[in-house]
Amino acid sequence: MKRRTLLLTALAASVTVRAQSRPPETGGSLPRGLPQPTETIDLWPDGAPGKPALPPEETVVERSTDELVSDRAVFGITNPRLAVFRPTVPNGAAVMVTPGGAYKHVVVDKEGYEIGRWLSARGFTVFVLFYRLPAEGWAAGPNVALSDAQRTMRLIRARAGDYGIDPERVAAMGFSAGGHVSTDLTARFATPTYDAVDSADGLSARPLVAAHIYPVVSMSLPVTHAVSRKMLIGENASPDLERKHSPQHNVPDDAPPCFLVHAEDDASVVVENTLEFRAALKSRGISVETHLFANGGHGFGLRKAVGKPVAAWPELFVSWARTTSLI
Repeated sequence: MKRRTLLLTALAASVTVRAQSRPPETGGSLPRGLPQPTETIDLWPDGAPGKPALPPEETVVERSTDELVSDRAVFGITNPRLAVFRPTVPNGAAVMVTPGGAYKHVVVDKEGYEIGRWLSARGFTVFVLFYRLPAEGWAAGPNVALSDAQRTMRLIRARAGDYGIDPERVAAMGFSAGGHVSTDLTARFATPTYDAVDSADGLSARPLVAAHIYPVVSMSLPVTHAVSRKMLIGENASPDLERKHSPQHNVPDDAPPCFLVHAEDDASVVVENTLEFRAALKSRGISVETHLFANGGHGFGLRKAVGKPVAAWPELFVSWARTTSLI
């Protein structure tokens, strides 16, 4: 393990670090007392590959009507990037977070920055990924978000020394459609989806462990989330295309151990998504911890879980992580 870590560090040495873009911003005022990330990492040094002829314009929309709570969503991401949350006392582990948004947009706060603050307060270095959206004309099509997730895992490892983290101890955590990104990464971390751009792409994209919180998994009716399916593969996708982009059908024998959370009363992304992925992991002999809650609905994150049994999920994740080599 030590020898492999030294090799990863050596491979990372030639990765060029350039001036980075700002995090997604609305330009308006934000709630006081909530630190906003100021450090970012652009994924692609020469711009994201396969840009559409008419690229979308990035916009950030504030959806909250409560001045004490922000609920932003970013649309039209052309410069995929990471917002970084550094802990005061690093525990040596990193977590890539992929927020949800039905592949129409990417949530900023509820499943992004709020998770980043919570995890970093417990020693994790957190990288919130603003990934490209598959219905916006990118050449990679339905693989475009997976490409960004694979590149993220490799960049985190390449820059591990900059953040005081062990390049082996990098986890993935995804929510809703971002849970499709993370389950897809769990299943297809080794699938080539883009041409290498620098030495970081010689590193592994496999998470050490992965956490999938109320994830979209299946692309087949009636289990699928219809909007996510439409945005990812289209309304009239063939059964073959559905299967290719349904991670439960693609789990390899070396998939990472997984932590699954879902509420059984989720009317948006039904619990069968998690159950089907769990069954696929078990069939491959992959270690999986599953927590199902009777109540919680969809999109509870941290804030909507308060006062409910489902509020236990973040501490359950940390407890589970201690049973792995993540921490």
